Formats: sequence, C-alpha cells, structure tokens
Amino acid sequence: MRIGILALQGAVREHQRMVEACGQEAVAIKRVDELTHIDGLILPGGESTTMRRLMDRYGFTEALRESALPMFGTCAGVILLAERVIGQEEGHLGKLDVTVERNSFGRQVDSFEAELDVRGLEEKALAVFIRAPHIDATGEDVQVLSKVGEKIVAVRSDRHLGISFHPELTDSLLFHRYFIDMVKENMAKEVLA
Repeated sequence: MRIGILALQGAVREHQRMVEACGQEAVAIKRVDELTHIDGLILPGGESTTMRRLMDRYGFTEALRESALPMFGTCAGVILLAERVIGQEEGHLGKLDVTVERNSFGRQVDSFEAELDVRGLEEKALAVFIRAPHIDATGEDVQVLSKVGEKIVAVRSDRHLGISFHPELTDSLLFHRYFIDMVKENMAKEVLA
C-alpha cells in the first residue's frame, strides 16, 4: 500500500516516518499526476491559508475535489477537508461534512499535549495541539471519534478522517494505523464493486 503525504508545506517527513513505522510505503506528493499512484493521502498540519494558496497554484484543489482517494487531515489538514469554516465564505475541498473553527485552543504559547479516548478503541491516543482548530458541528454521516472537554477534535466519514491535532509529533501510531485500516476498507470495496 502506498500512502501519499501532500508535500507543499508542513510536517511531511514526520508523517512519512509514521506511515513507514506502520509498515507501509510513504510517498511525498509534490505534483498532481503523482496522486494516481497512491491509495490514500495525508494532508499535514501547517498554515491553512498558505496551504490553500499553494494547492490552488499547483492544481491540487480541483484534482482533490474530484478525487475518490481516502484522505486524512491533521490540524490545518482538517480545515482544508471541511465543508464549512467559521469566518470563511466557503470551505476549500469540502470533503468532510463538518464546520471547523480555526485556532480555537488559543495561540502558539497555549500549545498542549493530551491523552485522548478514541471511540471504538481501547488504546488512548497521544495528541499535540498547536494553534489547533476544533470541529464545531458535524453532518449526519460523520462519526465523532474524540473530544477535549466539549470540543470535537477527531471525526471520520466513509473515506475521510479529520483530527485537530498532530499525532506525527508523538510516538503514537494510533491514528495513522486507523487511517491505513480505512484505506484497506476502501480498497476492499473497490475490489467488490
């Protein structure tokens, strides 16, 4: 299985390390044509406005809107996947039926780590929150996986996983394994279709 990491900005090497630790091939994606050679895509954290501009400039926005690839957005990545972002007129990729609020845990100096319960899993996830967004509302087909207090910080739909934090800055492989299992489910569905 080949998992791509969108390599325009953000913690690309850290995600590559996590995917490889899960026993899968990790590929840095720098051109749109490389999307055809992967089974799933990670949108890393970074600065969402800058990432939006780079995605527009290099043709990723339209390609990913049309793509059926499973996608995993971390921090800024979940903002890019969201259908709605508070304070913006429209979402960017619109893949996840959620409303996201940016920077809702405070500034850089307010960064923190937390151990999170994850719905359906016994293992706790270690998470690093840096200027993190939270998910303010979800659509009917979106499953809430984890919260910090009353704030939703992890969700999934059929082929899309979105989290507010940075698992790639920890040693916890939980969410990368979770996404790889989602990609396997998607591949099995394609074989049966």
